[in-house]
Amino acid sequence: MNSVPSSPDPESGPPTRPVTGRQRADAVPPLSIGGLEDVRPGALIVAMPALSDPTFAGTVVYVLDHTDSGTLGVVLGRPSQVEIRDVLPGWCDLAVDPGVFHVGGPCETDTALCLATSPAVIADEDSGLRRVAGDVYLVDLDSDPATLDGQLTGLRVFAGYAGWSPGQLAVEVADGSWAVVPGTPDDVLSRMAGPQLWRSVLGRQRGRLAVLSTASADPSAN
Repeated sequence: MNSVPSSPDPESGPPTRPVTGRQRADAVPPLSIGGLEDVRPGALIVAMPALSDPTFAGTVVYVLDHTDSGTLGVVLGRPSQVEIRDVLPGWCDLAVDPGVFHVGGPCETDTALCLATSPAVIADEDSGLRRVAGDVYLVDLDSDPATLDGQLTGLRVFAGYAGWSPGQLAVEVADGSWAVVPGTPDDVLSRMAGPQLWRSVLGRQRGRLAVLSTASADPSAN
């Protein structure tokens, strides 16, 4: 990764041929909690034990955009070995530990996408920020990081993203591949690796989802 293009615009919709975790483990009965009406920017799409695709098994996806054009999000909790300072040196001092790119998904992995949190920042064209939900913002990496110094509570850079074409996610949620739950700014900046974050997110839910938090995030182990 020698260079990183500008961040994708969620309003442009998902890639033409999105890659998602459609493959299911037939031995596991469907479990659908949280419907498509709950999918919105700031929500989490959590992989269920029925989802056996290794790209998405045991993952938590933070939703960036959800419209009639499709759905965009980033996988949380997948740090890479690529240091931010080696690719985007101006942004490394604003990033939370570990200061590496996180793998946001299988789509356009040579594209950088940045999320930041702040309780009071004003998002406008000059700030280089666009609100996703609550205190979470998309950051324009072409802007000057110095203008945000002291305004953010944290920042994380992702390589690539996950995308669903129109109607695709609805099918996957309906067949029990994913559960949809509320997200928090802390989820975006969490230092927990994928399996630990998966258990943490499910553990704060109620009923059957909370019970699942004691299972393995790897569906082959259940």
